[in-house]
Order: sequence, then C-alpha cells, then structure tokens
Amino acid sequence: MKKLHLLLLFLISAVCTLAQEKKEEPKTLEISAKAPDFSLKGIDSKMHSLSTYDDADVLAILFTCNHCPTAQAYEERVINLVNDYKDKSFQLVAISSNAPNAISLSELGYTDLSDTYEEMQIRAEEMNYNFPYLYDGDDQDAALKYGPVATPHIFVFDKARTLSYVGRLDASEKPGTANAEDVRQSIDELLAGKKVSNPETKTFGCSIKWGWKDEWVQKQLDAWAAEEVSIEPISTDGIRQLIANDSDKLRLINVWATWCGPCVMEFPEFIEIDRMYRGRDFEFISISADQPTKQDKALAFLKKKEASNKNYIFNTDDKYALIEAIDPEWQGALPYTLLVEPGGSIVYSKQGTIDPQEMKRAIVENQYIGRYY
Repeated sequence: MKKLHLLLLFLISAVCTLAQEKKEEPKTLEISAKAPDFSLKGIDSKMHSLSTYDDADVLAILFTCNHCPTAQAYEERVINLVNDYKDKSFQLVAISSNAPNAISLSELGYTDLSDTYEEMQIRAEEMNYNFPYLYDGDDQDAALKYGPVATPHIFVFDKARTLSYVGRLDASEKPGTANAEDVRQSIDELLAGKKVSNPETKTFGCSIKWGWKDEWVQKQLDAWAAEEVSIEPISTDGIRQLIANDSDKLRLINVWATWCGPCVMEFPEFIEIDRMYRGRDFEFISISADQPTKQDKALAFLKKKEASNKNYIFNTDDKYALIEAIDPEWQGALPYTLLVEPGGSIVYSKQGTIDPQEMKRAIVENQYIGRYY
C-alpha cells in the first residue's frame, strides 16, 4: 500500500512538472484522490507540509489570495469556520499560489495589497487570521498538484487524506448572506464517519495567476506608456470646483512641484494608485505648483512618469491663493494630498509625503469603492 501511495505521488509530481514545462493549467484533483504533499513557507516563517497536520481527522486546503474581491468576501466566513470547529479534529490551511509577476496593477482595483509573501503577512495580521497561510507563488508547486481554478477553491480530506469534497465554500458571495454551508456539511459528515453527500461543487472567483501567463502584464504597461500625457492651466475657481467634486467619483488630488524633492520622489506612487483604481469610481488629479512659465518643465516630468491622468498647473504666481483654494487648513508645505468624496467631503488630507499603503487602504475601504463586487 505504501509503495502504491509513493507511486501515485510520483505520477502526480511528473504530471505537474509536465504541465509547468508545457505551460498548461493542471486538472483539478478528483474526488477519492490522495492529498499531494507540499513544502511551503508560512507567514510564521516556518516550513509547512502535509504531515504537519497529521493530527487532524479532517483537513481542508483552501486556495485563496489577498487581492481577489471574492477571496476577500469570504475571509470572515473562513475565520468563523475555523473558530466554530476549533474544538473538533479539524484543520484548515490556506495557500496563496498566485505568481506576483503575473498580476497587473489593473487587477488590484479591489484591494490595497497584491500577493507577495510580505503582503500576505500584512493581510493576515490585519484580519487576525486564525489559520496557517502558506506561500506558493514562486514555483506554484502546490497549485500544480491540486489544480485550483479560482480563489477561493477548497479541498476537504478525510483522516486517510482522501479527497472527499472540492469546490465552493457556499453559494452566495456577498458577505453576510451565507456561512460556508457546503464546506460545513462536508466537515460534519466526515467527522461523523459518513461519506460526503454532495462531494463536488463548482467554484467562483478570480483565476489563478500562473507565472507563465505574464505577457499581458507587459502589454498593459506598454498600453499605459502609450497614453497621452497633458497639462493645462487652472484658476482658483477651477480648483474650488475640483474640491467641490460634483462627479460620481472618489477624487485623489496631489499638489506637487518639480523643484520639490519629496514630491518628485513620491509621484510614482500616485501613478501606481491611479493604475490600480482607475477602473473603479475613482480618479487621480495632479496640480503643479510650479510657476506658470515652467509648464513645459512640468509636462516633461509628467511624460517621464507616464502620468496620463488629469494634470493641471496653477495659472498664477500667487501661491497663497493656491493654498486657500485647495484647503484653508493647509499650511503651505509641499507635497499636499487630498481625498475628496463626491459632494466635496474631504476624508483625507496630508501635508508632506503619504504612506502609500495607508492611502490605498483609505481608497479601497471608502464607501464609493469597496473590496467586494
């Protein structure tokens, strides 16, 4: 029996290697298959394998990630699931298999974090994860063995580590509308020594980001680089209209200048933010505090940074008029950044450089954006 098990593991490994070499997505593990082994680094900096969880009668392997809105919609349900079964012989292990190099900024519109190991640690701490969270994004070996098609995708194994349930957690993505009923039923039946009555369901979510599928990331970068970059003068009245924000979009405004070192240093962060959220109800606007005669210099800088967002330059030398038009609370030091909701409510203001992570979180958690569909 042991030899047969080793042979099966060898065959699975061979198939996964072939899939990776051919750049093909693997098939999802079928019901009654044995759980493939893995060796992955957890957010606790320790190495984890299948045998780490030998004590559990029921083991759930959940393929998930940071950035997917569907995965985020299920986070609290997963935490509640683990809490509810903490006194039973059950263990849930989460694995993030997305290759960071295959994720475009345009795919991060529902999150403040991508799927690097370090960002996994941040998200787990923020959400108080009560389960192991393992990184598989480099060689994606675990994903190649198990064959998840989306995040989240869960695999539930019995004591003999035979796959007994695979698919969704439940049938309703919106938080508060379900409680992982499909998975809970499979766990309860296995803990009771029964066969899972509904062993296979479809899943829904973001596709796995395979490392070899990174061509379109470069295509997206090339497309952004080809977009037109422009700048135009703006008056105090024009600025007041921007702050009033009669649009239906969350508006991020950054006041900067080419002679301001901190402004120049942080400006690429705003370009990244713009590329993350421009597909949502969001817009980034920059206002140059350079002298009007330096418009060409400001434009040259913006072109170098591929700033295809809306850009303005204040049309007079009266910097105090600029300050009053932007925000009477502003003391005048550059850079200065505002986050303005539709209707003109200023929900964030910062004199000096921003914390990019804090800014992304403020955007994605704003009522006009959000982490879910």
